[in-house]
Amino acid sequence: MLRFHLDEHVAEAVANGLRLHGLDVTTTAGAGLRGAGDGIQLAFAHAGGRVLVTHDDDFLRLHAAGASHAGVAFCRQDKYGVGDLLQTLLLLNACYEPQEIRGRVEFL
Repeated sequence: MLRFHLDEHVAEAVANGLRLHGLDVTTTAGAGLRGAGDGIQLAFAHAGGRVLVTHDDDFLRLHAAGASHAGVAFCRQDKYGVGDLLQTLLLLNACYEPQEIRGRVEFL
């Protein structure tokens, strides 16, 4: 089962929906990381073995630069509504084990 960390650009409703499905989710606000740099966010997610869910393409640059991470799930902010993003993340969880997504970027 995947564990997720949602950055500050992802709606809190997505976190709530994932939790309703029994998934372990943290958020930027809940972790006290609001305003923290992207590297700090990625390091927090990595330390907890969490896939970082984001709309921020700065995380793609960090990945390309070789930053270690437990996985990044990326999509453009206007691509999905809350329900569709929730369903897509549930599908991601059903398809991957943590070791399979580690170090990868999944474009949603």
